[in-house]
Amino acid sequence: MSSDPWGRVDETGTVYVRTADGEQVVGSWQAGSPEEALAYFERKYEGLVVEIGLLEKRVKTTDLSAKDAQTAIDHIREQVDAHHAVGDLAALKTRLDKLVETVDARREERKQQRAKQSDEARHAKEALVAEAEELAQSDQWRAAGERLRSLVDTWKGLPRLDRKSDDELWHRFSHARSAFSKRRKAHFASLDAQREEARKTKERLVSEAEALSGSTDWGPTAARYRDLMTEWKAAGRAQREHEDDLWNRFRGAQDVFFAARSSVFAERDAEQTENLKLKEELAEEAEKLLPIGDLKATRAAFRTINERWEAIGHVPRDARPKVEGRMHTVERALQEAEETEWRRTNPEARARAAGLTGQLQAAVDKLKGQIEQARAQGNNAKADKLERELEGRQALLDQALKGLQEFGG
Repeated sequence: MSSDPWGRVDETGTVYVRTADGEQVVGSWQAGSPEEALAYFERKYEGLVVEIGLLEKRVKTTDLSAKDAQTAIDHIREQVDAHHAVGDLAALKTRLDKLVETVDARREERKQQRAKQSDEARHAKEALVAEAEELAQSDQWRAAGERLRSLVDTWKGLPRLDRKSDDELWHRFSHARSAFSKRRKAHFASLDAQREEARKTKERLVSEAEALSGSTDWGPTAARYRDLMTEWKAAGRAQREHEDDLWNRFRGAQDVFFAARSSVFAERDAEQTENLKLKEELAEEAEKLLPIGDLKATRAAFRTINERWEAIGHVPRDARPKVEGRMHTVERALQEAEETEWRRTNPEARARAAGLTGQLQAAVDKLKGQIEQARAQGNNAKADKLERELEGRQALLDQALKGLQEFGG
């Protein structure tokens, strides 16, 4: 019979292992000595120790799933429970129990991690849906379209949720994208229609502009071109492939007209500049008639100058007031001289002026007497009032006397 701290072999070759519950039969050994039997089953124990150690390492250092780890633990536990090894089987069971705790903790940790990832994925997808629904109302077609495509890529990179939640969020996300695409399609269809209408309008404007390009009715035609330009701007843009060509034709027709007008106006300006020079010379000649001496000779000379003036064409508009003003000054001086001569030689006018002067002189003399009387009586208020009236009558008398002098006495 042979034994060690954890097992023994009896005289029949039966091998036992010692446990807390008493001795358990390990097996029967008939092939050799009892020592060899114990050594054989002790090696089996060491094999279990190694196997548990390897499993502990895998659980700690690899991403071995909890399911696979538990299967491996159960497999080793079956071997320990079968008592087919000699050694401290209780210690192996304790290690296996601790390993189960580790695996359970790892399982719970991964469960919480998956829950956290799922929650983060849910929030991320809800944020994507909210942004997509906001973008669905945008009119920034290019930027919003590009952003929606980017959101799809982001969505694909997120973990799936439970089927119901994932399907509901995807439905909202997809609906937002479809709504945006529908609005964008309608917008560009409307834009195409507007551009086609603009093309037709601009074709009409181009036709009229080209028809007017040869006109010599400068004022009305230039005004019409301004109206056409206003209509052109109000028409909006045509399709890109038509817009530039239509504009070049429209602008070209205007250029033809305005170049011709500029040429004619340049000739006209040169002619009017020469006319101005001639009229300035006549104005200078007329100014030399002043002051007037011989009225009859001056009148005849001015008439001749004026006839030559009228024969000259237009002058530049901005120079017209000044040169014409010089002639009007001479003309007014001549008219005043004629009026003075007429009054001087008109007996009836002289008589009326003399009569008026006499009446005013009598009124002035009368007022002076009334003022002296009022002062003498101490009635200064009345005297002051009469003096104000005297000032007005005296002014009229002075004017009448001046007029009478113009008649020569």
